[in-house]
Amino acid sequence: MSDKSKKSDTHYAIGNKNPNLPFHPAVRAGDFIFVSGQVAKDENNNMISGTIEEETLATLKTIERVIAHEGATLSDVVRITTYLEDTRDFGRYNRAFLEGIGDAVLARTTVEARAVISTKIEMDAIVYKPLSKKS
Repeated sequence: MSDKSKKSDTHYAIGNKNPNLPFHPAVRAGDFIFVSGQVAKDENNNMISGTIEEETLATLKTIERVIAHEGATLSDVVRITTYLEDTRDFGRYNRAFLEGIGDAVLARTTVEARAVISTKIEMDAIVYKPLSKKS
């Protein structure tokens, strides 16, 4: 993390920023982590193109990798907004989402929107993960 991406000990960027984009994968602000829109990517950051189920599960895994930098897991997610390319995929997406998110207690909104890249789905998230108190 560069000094430029750190506002304070409780407000800083998380993850590796794409130098061509004006935002970070996530930002910690106090006890919350705000995750930018994520799409289906593998562990090497390569886009995954597949069925809505495959892209949903892979997108959740992408979010999981981003928040792991702060010791958070999907069970710490409190809100997700999902952008579906086609709402006719909603039922299949919803089943895959349930499989991928497990028993997390969260709020969610799902809307239809076309992404600026070729993907069936994009998700952003808010995570509640209190900062560790240093003694």
